[in-house]
Amino acid sequence: MKIKYIALAFTLLLAYSQMATAQKYEADWASLDQRPIPGWFEDAKFGIFIHWGPYSVPAWSPKGTYSEWYQYWLQSKSLFGNGDFKGDEVYEYHKKTYGDDFTYYDFGPEFTADLFDPEAWASLFEKAGAKYIVLTSKHHDGFTLWPNEQANDRGFAWNSMEVGAKRDLVGELTQAVRQTEVKMGLYYSLYEWYHPLWLSDKDKFVDQHYLPQVKDLVQRYQPDILWTDGEWEIEDTQWRSEEFLAWLYNESAAKDYILVNDRWGKGLRQKHGGYYTTEYEAGKVFDKPWEECRGMGFSFGYNQNEDAWDYNSTQALLLMLIDIVSNGGNLLLDIGPDHRGNIPPIMQERLMEMGEWLAKNGEAIYGTRPWKQSVQWSEGDRTIDHSGSYLGGDYILKQTVDKQDGKAVKEVFFTQNDKSVFAIIPDGSKQELVLKGLKADKRTTVRHLGSGKTLTYKQKGDDLHIMVPEEVLLGSKMNLPYSIKLQNVQ
Repeated sequence: MKIKYIALAFTLLLAYSQMATAQKYEADWASLDQRPIPGWFEDAKFGIFIHWGPYSVPAWSPKGTYSEWYQYWLQSKSLFGNGDFKGDEVYEYHKKTYGDDFTYYDFGPEFTADLFDPEAWASLFEKAGAKYIVLTSKHHDGFTLWPNEQANDRGFAWNSMEVGAKRDLVGELTQAVRQTEVKMGLYYSLYEWYHPLWLSDKDKFVDQHYLPQVKDLVQRYQPDILWTDGEWEIEDTQWRSEEFLAWLYNESAAKDYILVNDRWGKGLRQKHGGYYTTEYEAGKVFDKPWEECRGMGFSFGYNQNEDAWDYNSTQALLLMLIDIVSNGGNLLLDIGPDHRGNIPPIMQERLMEMGEWLAKNGEAIYGTRPWKQSVQWSEGDRTIDHSGSYLGGDYILKQTVDKQDGKAVKEVFFTQNDKSVFAIIPDGSKQELVLKGLKADKRTTVRHLGSGKTLTYKQKGDDLHIMVPEEVLLGSKMNLPYSIKLQNVQ
């Protein structure tokens, strides 16, 4: 019988592969947007972003800004982000620390990655409960983490195989991750701030640098996700995005399974491409798969200027994940290794604690979809107070466990799969949980996911009242949400 099931599974897989390869996509959005999103992505819910490159050497920018933008801050003498800046902070820091004659390109040899252990990274990601990762193969500074011909067309070597690490960092991590069940994604910046061709002739940059480079990346590593960025300066027509995606879906080595995001030209986010993306936002809901990305602290790249209190707590990170998943999205949570290849211990700790929670509560997260109501609100104002360029991570605490005067809080989050409804509760202080508008019948079962304990309940009018024993609440890790599995409720 087992052999028959294996044979059937193989036949179905072969049929799907044949259908996928038989579908041809035209170089226009009407055709490209019809390409299905692989089912694994909607089930994954949690991914890890990794910003790593020569900017990890200085690893510094003012709080509230992106340290991976170091080259741009340095050469433009400008800053933007959350805070009140003069603009020349990075320039002055650089001059004081490295001197007038030390250029950004001099960081390349110091990006040694000598402590980079790809197997240890992959193991950490798996223990964290992540289902996919996205590594910056090239950021806006143009430095590639793989050996690439176009990376050197400035007139000098600017890739990790020839400079600094002397290693194919993309290749090594790809190989290690593929020994696990985690999917491998690659970030790629379309533009480069100071590439000579970008500054002088953007059409030549696209034709002679960008397109051959990104095709080399895809053909070499065949990633599960190609996560593009840096698209906002020119239109998709000038990027030749429709043409490239038709090649990607019809001819590339990853054509049968590769997934892309929505960053393919000026003004195109949340309009075209694969899944939609948001960045340091909240409260979004879309009619197709989507993903919110943000850092553990504020910066994506490692910023040694950030202190422990600038990092979101495990409680906040889990509540963000739950909030996003209840609205049908994924969380792509960023970490920034240092220039030697160390993942800072505070980042490791957060990932491990998230993985510990997901090991017990993952059934309420992975493979779920939004329920008929994503959240149960208390009375009050539901708007988010948002000052600054980017929404800080404390928004979710204010919306759940740190109630502000006059503001509503999210008392319960809901998800569902084809068998159950899940209620995820941020505040573990109440022994009587009231789920408004839920109705039980004689078949209803209510269980605490962490312990497996069956909980007693009463139907009172339109509300379901669940008794949560003190030992269950005490058994949950302090300040972390807990999950309840409900079957046969409406």
